[in-house]
Amino acid sequence: MSDVTPVVQGRNLVKRYGHVTAIDNSDFELLPGEILAVIGDNGAGKSSIVKAICGATVPDAGEILIEGEPVHFTSPIEARERGIEIVYQTLALSPALSIADNMFMGREIRKKGWMGDWLKMLDKKEMERFAREKLTELGLMTVQSITQPVETLSGGQRQGVAVARAAAFATKFIIMDEPTAALGVKESRRVLELILDVKSRGIPIILISHNMPHVFEVADRIHIHRLGRRLCTINPNDYSMSDAVAMMTGAMEPPDDLRAA
Repeated sequence: MSDVTPVVQGRNLVKRYGHVTAIDNSDFELLPGEILAVIGDNGAGKSSIVKAICGATVPDAGEILIEGEPVHFTSPIEARERGIEIVYQTLALSPALSIADNMFMGREIRKKGWMGDWLKMLDKKEMERFAREKLTELGLMTVQSITQPVETLSGGQRQGVAVARAAAFATKFIIMDEPTAALGVKESRRVLELILDVKSRGIPIILISHNMPHVFEVADRIHIHRLGRRLCTINPNDYSMSDAVAMMTGAMEPPDDLRAA
């Protein structure tokens, strides 16, 4: 990894909430073009370190680098401006709004000329065209209409809209928080295909998940988090799911050469 500049890197990150240390001098790296799974027991701090990377929380110590450049995010909006997108477990979609409106929430396109500059009118046709194009690229045009409310979609379709939105605007990487947690077998399969499709477009992904079969199916590397810090990073081809769970829970110690990986 010495000759590869990570897309994002965290060094000695620390985050405390009173007497509770959520992140304890932890390191983190996401390499270009990879899917990095982040696993850990409940309370291990895996969500905390990812939130620090995307600006949802501000670390008390340590540094974050984007492609080797130090950054200091104070909000997810600042991270989004740098090309970082997040697919939350709750999806962060507005059920009453259309698919197109959800795709452009917070970054709407205004009409050109005085109608947009002075009257602040939105270019609905352009937003619908763009949304349809991005959904089609990911094979998600099973929906009846791009203008239908999100509340009329199935769980898998809603997850697809959230993934398509992230893929449409991400230029650095995407964070996915438990993307298959509330889905059935068929819809989970489609979301995994979407994740691999996004990766094939050259966009690295951080995948937070408790689903070990899904992790081992799509991940290139697995970051194991325990007691507030990175325990090790493993190659899923070299270890079994049982090994990963044992390391994650403390039942098995990783080899010494992996601890600093």
